[in-house]
Amino acid sequence: MLLDMAAVTVLLILGNIKFHHFDPQMPFWRRAAKVIAAAVATATISHYFGRTGVIIAVFTAALAVIYFHGIWLPRHGVNGWTGEPRERYYALRGWNRPQ
Repeated sequence: MLLDMAAVTVLLILGNIKFHHFDPQMPFWRRAAKVIAAAVATATISHYFGRTGVIIAVFTAALAVIYFHGIWLPRHGVNGWTGEPRERYYALRGWNRPQ
């Protein structure tokens, strides 16, 4: 259980560091809350369903990410890999373009 939770937590922390520039307006406390919530969810899944349950949950989440970046964003005119054009990406998120 601890190994599963640590792996997911490290994955999320590295993702937050690497991809921060795609969501610069999100405050740190929300980023931290997401990591903590994912760690608690992973621990709960691991407790009730074991490592197989955690692997299924991670692959299910990965499928959602692949759909969003590979299908939904391109259908709305945004490159799912680079987030460009930024104006369209920000409009989809409901943000104003930073100065």
